Amino acid sequence: MQRRHFVSLACRTGAAALAGPALLQSAHAQDAPGVTARAVTIGCSGPLSGPLLAFGSDIQQGAGAAFAQVNARGGVHGRSVQLQLLDDAYVPERTLANVKQLIGQGGALALLSCVGTPNNTAILPVVEEAGIPHVAPVTGAASLRKGARNVFHVRASYTDEVNRLIERLTGMGLKGLGVIYLDNGYGRELLEVATAALQKQGAKPLVQTAIATDGKNLPEVLKAVGAARPSAVLLATAGAVGPQLVRGIKAQLPGVLMAGVSVTLPGASLAQLGEDGSGIALTMVVPDPHRGKTQLVRDYQGAMRAAGHTEFSQGSLEAYVNARVLLEGLERAGKDVTQARLRGALAGIRQLDLGGFVVDYGGQPPYVGSRFIEMGVLGSNGRFIG
Repeated sequence: MQRRHFVSLACRTGAAALAGPALLQSAHAQDAPGVTARAVTIGCSGPLSGPLLAFGSDIQQGAGAAFAQVNARGGVHGRSVQLQLLDDAYVPERTLANVKQLIGQGGALALLSCVGTPNNTAILPVVEEAGIPHVAPVTGAASLRKGARNVFHVRASYTDEVNRLIERLTGMGLKGLGVIYLDNGYGRELLEVATAALQKQGAKPLVQTAIATDGKNLPEVLKAVGAARPSAVLLATAGAVGPQLVRGIKAQLPGVLMAGVSVTLPGASLAQLGEDGSGIALTMVVPDPHRGKTQLVRDYQGAMRAAGHTEFSQGSLEAYVNARVLLEGLERAGKDVTQARLRGALAGIRQLDLGGFVVDYGGQPPYVGSRFIEMGVLGSNGRFIG
């Protein structure tokens, strides 16, 4: 029985060798999920509908532009890089189902920029069990940065963003800070960070109120904030609720200072706000996408224009950066790429300068590549002043 098994195996091995290098290459490519002789597929679950649909659009445009840019040059090790983006409408259960589908069907070598704190919380156990690399989840939650071996964050943390905002607001002598937070894991985590930052200075939020992701309780939120009359309001929110919330606060409390983190007002929200967004302070985790002071921004703008996009935003620039990090990992992993080799290549990234934006994973989990944070104030055209 053992001899027959040996002879059968030897015959199959000999036949593969006689078939030539092309067949061997194809067979090897099938060993890595999402990899063929001609293409590499990268998976993503993100909102193409629902309250955070702008984030999905940013990923399509920014990451898509980066992949198109490298594909026009011949791809990575002769393979084109393709993005498979599945809609989850910002619903964690759908994100989990999408990622399980991508993993179960072997359709993706890695994940890129799955969106949302509650969504990434839902998929983290599956990602770790499957061993699939996940590059640049779109979340800065500290709760997701506790040693995962397969997750490679790029953006700075929400903790750093909120602390920077609190320092700036209190440094201006403002007292009586209100916090409006999204009524989910993301918003509650930012509220906790803001409360801790204020406690260090012997203060606490003058008012704190949760807003539903669809904004259905907006009147109650505005009533609570209006009654408290804070001198400044921290917006720990994200997505489509932002514009109506900003307009409501301006109507209730004319002249009040508003500040938010990098995900508070995505590009589509800024376009909707127009002049109503003027004067809002926001943190930025990538450079200003409209100013070509750095090579990174110039490369991004060129890639976007080549892909037919003429509008630039923080979100699509972040997606472009995230894709560039993944592409660097693919390049370093070599032609015979596997998930393990890609993971090792990403972990080995040190002081990678993308043109004025540095990524360094330091060799040990938790892998956090960047701590870049800048502050900006919006003008009447939805762009940062300065």
